[in-house]
Amino acid sequence: MDRTQNPFSKFIELKDVIVNSNGRAILNIPHAIIPADRICACIGPNGAGKTTLLKLLDGLIKPDSGSITHSSNTHPSSLVLHHTPMIKASARTNIAMVRDVDPSISLEDIDAVMLQIGLGNLANSPALKLSAGERQKLCLGRAILQKPQLVLLDEPTANLDPNTTEQVEQIIRQFKLQGSEVIFTSHQLAQVKRLADYILFIDHGEIKEKGPAGPFFADPQTQAAKRYLHQELIAD
Repeated sequence: MDRTQNPFSKFIELKDVIVNSNGRAILNIPHAIIPADRICACIGPNGAGKTTLLKLLDGLIKPDSGSITHSSNTHPSSLVLHHTPMIKASARTNIAMVRDVDPSISLEDIDAVMLQIGLGNLANSPALKLSAGERQKLCLGRAILQKPQLVLLDEPTANLDPNTTEQVEQIIRQFKLQGSEVIFTSHQLAQVKRLADYILFIDHGEIKEKGPAGPFFADPQTQAAKRYLHQELIAD
């Protein structure tokens, strides 16, 4: 169900999108318009297709059929997966790898972002010895340096302590302030309520419901969404 009645000035449009895996459709989206000017949360049960959608929007995978259109002619994106590998080097060297993609990024830019994400004092520490939260902030720092139009985050605070979660959420808000669209997945409904302006609810590879966060949580329109919210609230 779509609560959105009017088109947005900035948006991503999916038409007749199908992604297959092992002979079955893991995403089936006949039509969806996702606003590209706010923080959007993609929620749903495990295996619903949330991470696949992020990879699709990033261009990491291609649909078996259908089309994805961005309202802007250019749509650089940055995908931060839950498990992002690090090379055997310092934290600063790992974040500086973005210069391979964009040589205009200076070493001064890198040092400034290290401070921004709260890792300035760990710049020379081995990246492989950083905590899970520190590694996640490092990945977000890479994304900040790329100044993407679209930031895609797969469970950005999974397994993090409350203090680090709060720090990561603040970094996510900074993306919005710099003009980036943010789409993130999360099973933490309290976090979704704190961050998200807009909701995509996915179940069995289909977008069952989408619209502003407030109305979605106050009065979900589909049985699938009602069932999911009830189960997650019990789990919390």
